Amino acid sequence: MTEPEHLRITYNDVHNLIRDSAKKIESFKPDILIAIGFFPARVMRTFLKNPERKGNIPIHAIGLSLYESLPGMTAEQIGAEVIRTQWLGPESGELLLGRRALIVDEVDDSRKTLHYAVSELQKDVERALAQLPEAERDAKRTKFAVFVVHNKLKPKLADLPAGIPYYAGDEIEDVWLDYPWEAQDIEEHDRLAAEGKAKRATAPSNAA
Repeated sequence: MTEPEHLRITYNDVHNLIRDSAKKIESFKPDILIAIGFFPARVMRTFLKNPERKGNIPIHAIGLSLYESLPGMTAEQIGAEVIRTQWLGPESGELLLGRRALIVDEVDDSRKTLHYAVSELQKDVERALAQLPEAERDAKRTKFAVFVVHNKLKPKLADLPAGIPYYAGDEIEDVWLDYPWEAQDIEEHDRLAAEGKAKRATAPSNAA
């Protein structure tokens, strides 16, 4: 079996993509970050700082697993079923009422994880809205948006609900992404990343 092509991403790569993307996301004016990808969410908060806002935008984490093997999972579930490993708590709907929530993840691969996150959070909000007087519900309805550092240019296996703003730091081919926070030897990771960039820079173009 052929080893998939690896694209090694450095911390600087991620930092710069988020910095450039934050300029587009500012108009959405998020007031809460929902982190699937923890490191990108923290960096995003740095670039969304607004002097008009008192304090930092809060970050809340959710844990979702699609490709990771977890205790009790079958081989058929890995890659096919999104498993919830961490959520916002039993009152997640109340936490989100009236907020502008930006969901942050590392990569949009099959889109299954993002579909699950948005759909389940929306369900939580709808349950919370149902406890309010009908006249108050529209004003308290949560607005969601999605940011990913990388979007893979491949057919998706799920969709996002209509009307959800979507931002991607970079559009890339369907390659295996190695992020720096997954590396045990960061110096070797950065060395291989630089080597890969040099090879791609000198590779002949496929353009006619």
